[in-house]
Amino acid sequence: MHQLTLAEIARGLADKKFSSEELTKVLLARIAQLDPQLNSFISLTEDLALSQAKAADVRRANGESGALLGAPIAHKDLFCTLGIRTSCGSKMLDNFKAPYDATVVAKLAAAGAVTLGKTNMDEFAMGSANESSYYGAVKNPWNLEYVPGGSSGGSAAAVAARLLPAATGTDTGGSIRQPAALTNLTGLKPTYGRVSRWGMIAYASSLDQGGPLARTAEDCAILLQGMAGFDPKDSTSIDEPVPDYSASLNGSLQGLRIGVPKEYFSAGLDPRIAELIHNSVKELKKLGAVVKEISLPNMQHAIPAYYVIAPAEASSNLSRFDGVRFGYRCENPKDLTDLYKRSRGEGFGPEVQRRIMVGAYALSAGYYDAYYLKAQKIRRLIKNDFMAAFNEVDIILGPTTPNPAWKLGAKNSDPVAAYLEDVYTITANLAGLPGLSMPAGFVDGLPVGVQLLAPYFQEGRLLNVAHQYQLNTDWHTRTPTGF
Repeated sequence: MHQLTLAEIARGLADKKFSSEELTKVLLARIAQLDPQLNSFISLTEDLALSQAKAADVRRANGESGALLGAPIAHKDLFCTLGIRTSCGSKMLDNFKAPYDATVVAKLAAAGAVTLGKTNMDEFAMGSANESSYYGAVKNPWNLEYVPGGSSGGSAAAVAARLLPAATGTDTGGSIRQPAALTNLTGLKPTYGRVSRWGMIAYASSLDQGGPLARTAEDCAILLQGMAGFDPKDSTSIDEPVPDYSASLNGSLQGLRIGVPKEYFSAGLDPRIAELIHNSVKELKKLGAVVKEISLPNMQHAIPAYYVIAPAEASSNLSRFDGVRFGYRCENPKDLTDLYKRSRGEGFGPEVQRRIMVGAYALSAGYYDAYYLKAQKIRRLIKNDFMAAFNEVDIILGPTTPNPAWKLGAKNSDPVAAYLEDVYTITANLAGLPGLSMPAGFVDGLPVGVQLLAPYFQEGRLLNVAHQYQLNTDWHTRTPTGF
């Protein structure tokens, strides 16, 4: 049962081959057996999962149907979940039990999804390796000595290891797509505003976006269908009709115009990954796509712009964690200043502290114009590059990451080296565009992903291309040894 995709689970439940309760028990036992190797979960919610599974079985018995009704999933541990610890991977929120459900959690629960637990993540979603978590690093199931990517590494590792068929993640600079690439999954970052951010603990409010992680594009379509939609509680949510993503999967790629930016194939890209990307282009050409070279001239400025804007927003968002209202509080503070300093100093890890400091500096009176304002201008130039490119092509294709996964601890002493792993993903967040990573092969036994970008609200187009590619390749079907 653990090898079934979301689509196969939906068919199995509809045909009464098994019940949601049976499936849930199998997966909970599998998590208990295998997750100690991976550390992909922070909290397991067995009682909730079994009660939701039983309720889903009753709903099906009463004639209800739906692709997510009775399907087991997990949530990245920054989606607030009523009465359950929502830690953000941080000591700061280790004791925080959310008093409400995030909109994404509520929507998926209403669709009948079964929540098995909350997955491990980089602290406050800050990281590219899932090594900054207060609960310890997550291991990559393809090689337990390597990182799974971040910050949604717990969700990615759990799905890749077949502990469950799909999970939610969030993507601020590539945190769904990068771990998807490093663990052989399909991961989708929707258009900014497509999925509600209400109840999703914020890192950088103008960049964060929730989305699905699964083994196939078909499964991502199912999960996104349950997550997407306008939310009046979220001021950044966009009132745009949600199409039937599964209905568009089987469209022909004949005449599809694919742009390949020349800037993607620079000295920083592992040549073995470049070869795999070119192979995926050939595969899509066979399916009728037309490929042309394009240019994104301002891409070179993306990382410096992102690492000004994101920390600036983080320093603002994380100011609420002060030891007064909720979360970690230091012992025996001498006065209010001591309470603030020690609660934040003891509650936040080094990477979060680093980004708060950078952000506060960039927003300070003497440097706002020189750094933050300039970064926002670069952001606009990057968006303009994409708008110009999409006048010529329908989607943009390239590598998801410049390198395959690296060994645990290999980049801990050099944060900038880890930041550079986001070079291909952060532009989509700066511009607010939808992006998808899908499996494209292996380098030294480690998975590699190819990234697709599309115009605003064209998630269906990305899923269509990925699904057609997956019908003609088998990379996404490979399973890590031992799982």
